[in-house]
Formats: sequence, C-alpha cells, structure tokens
Amino acid sequence: MSFKRAAGTLLALSLLPMSVNADEAVNVYSYRQAYLIDPLLTAFTDKTGIETNVVFAKTGLSERLDREGRNSPADLVLTVDISRLSELVEKDLTAAVDNDTLENNIPENLRHPDGKWFALTTRGRMIFTSKERVEEGEITTYEDLADPKWEDRICTRSGKHPYNIALFSSMIAHHGEEKAEEWLSGLKNNLARKPQGGDRDQIKAIAAGVCDLAIANSYYYGNMLEDENQRPAAEAVRLVFPNADGRGTHINISGVALTKSAPNRDNAIKLMEYLTQPEAQRMYAEANTEYPANPEVEASGLVAEWGQLNPDELSLQEIADHRIQAVKMVDRVDYNNVD
Repeated sequence: MSFKRAAGTLLALSLLPMSVNADEAVNVYSYRQAYLIDPLLTAFTDKTGIETNVVFAKTGLSERLDREGRNSPADLVLTVDISRLSELVEKDLTAAVDNDTLENNIPENLRHPDGKWFALTTRGRMIFTSKERVEEGEITTYEDLADPKWEDRICTRSGKHPYNIALFSSMIAHHGEEKAEEWLSGLKNNLARKPQGGDRDQIKAIAAGVCDLAIANSYYYGNMLEDENQRPAAEAVRLVFPNADGRGTHINISGVALTKSAPNRDNAIKLMEYLTQPEAQRMYAEANTEYPANPEVEASGLVAEWGQLNPDELSLQEIADHRIQAVKMVDRVDYNNVD
C-alpha cells in the first residue's frame, strides 16, 4: 500500500510497508501534521524533481522503525520535542550526518554533537499571565514560579509530558538536581489544580479564572490567536518571555533525523539541507507560529509581533541528558498528585 503526502494518521501504524514509487524518492516518517509538512515537500519536489512519500502518526514511529530494522523504507523522521529525538538516538535508529550546509545553518546548541538530529523550528516554553489579575512585570523568571505568592494560582499540564520534562531538565542543567527539585516542589505547592489537559487548556483556564498563571509553548498561543473560537481566551492572557534578561528563555524544537537504514540517503540529505534554507525555514515557522532554527532567518508574522526571543543557548543535547533525572524528580515530588 502506498502512503503519499495526504496519508491519514490512522493508517500510520499499519504493519504494511510504505511502498516507494521511485528509486530516488525520499520516504519520511512524520509526527508533524500534514498541513505543516505538505507545502514544504511540494516546494522541495518543485525545486529538485525529487519525490517524497510520507507516513503521519501521533505516536509509535520509533517503535515502528525499531521493528522494521534494516529493512525500514524510512529515510527521515520529522518530529517535535527534544525527547522524541533523543529517543531515536538512544534506540540507535539514527545515522550521523556530517554536512557543511546543515552545520552552517543550524547553531551548535540546536543539533546533536554527532549530527544525529538537527532542529528545524523552535518555540519558547513561556509563562502566561492573566491581564486582569497579574501586573505586567510581576513575574519574569521560571524561578519565580516557586514563590509562595503564587500559591493556588498556577496551572500546568502533566509534569510527565515531554515539554515539561524538557523544562525541568533545563532547570537541573542550570541549577543542579537538588535546587531544581526544591524549585519543582515549590511550583507544585503553587498549583491551582491537578495537572491536566494540554497547553491550550492552561491558557483557557486563566481566561476562565481557574488560575492566574500557566506554562505553555508559544506556538499554542499563536494557534489560538488565529482561531476565532479560541481567540478570546488567548486575548485574556499576557505572554511573558521568562529569564529574558538573564540566561534566556527555555526553548524546544521540531527537528529532523536521518534514519540508520535510509535507503535513499543522498536525496534525504538534500531534503534536510532544503529544510534549513531561508525559504523553507520561513514557510515552516509561519505555518505553526514558531521561530526559525536558522538564526539568519528572522521571525515573521504574528510571532514577530511578540517581540524578540532571547533563547537559552544551553545545548539541547545537554538538557536531554538530564531527562531521566527529571522524570524521577517529578515522581519524587509527586507533582501530578494535587489535592
């Protein structure tokens, strides 16, 4: 069965192999949705004549790659979050890429030290506050979230979600495990409710008066502003760039990795190169209100209106190295169990 660009997510975990329509086609496994990926792949094909085939899924692609082994037809994996990229590396499913174009376009802290993944877009893990109940400038850092003044006033999604694990990992990287755990306990003590829902739900909870502050990724806020049904909730909150005057705001990424089994390695690398070039960077970032990973490409559209992002320049691989510690820390403070 052939899975072309419009392949449905419900078919993504089928045991049937992806069929390759041409020997030179690039086969992509993607956690990112079709509406984000299709315009990029169409533009790539128009420029190069190289066709692409795609399987979309919300979960399970690393397991599928692992199961398929050396016979996998996949050349590339497109995914969100440093945790998913790290999982691919830890399972030895990715290949190292030594490529001047990729290394010139993507900063060192936004790629694997051995070229086993490269960032394509970034997003900030932001603090959002009520415009009515929190004064502008009243909170400016992640560390402030543990201040007792915010008791019963903060909402977050599950502490075990990869986006929060990445943030907690960055706190370990910056402060050490002991101080990071003390901070996480303080944050838990300030929660207004049991961690639940997604990032959009935290912003909606502020608008509903459930809490006054929340942690969420910047692109969810952007997506809400572009949705007429969710816009009122988004307009009720203020976006804060945490630690903007210090070490910088924690960022996460969407990224790409070459599979270890890639049957069409050369063309796959051409696609990787294209995705880091200015044209593709703008298209990809604008499609999901994200920031380009290529520092030579400025944020545009709605994202540019928010102001300058000062990103934490700590290596995302270093942050990912603390992932297991962060998960254990969440368990120790029993973060998700709030009365």
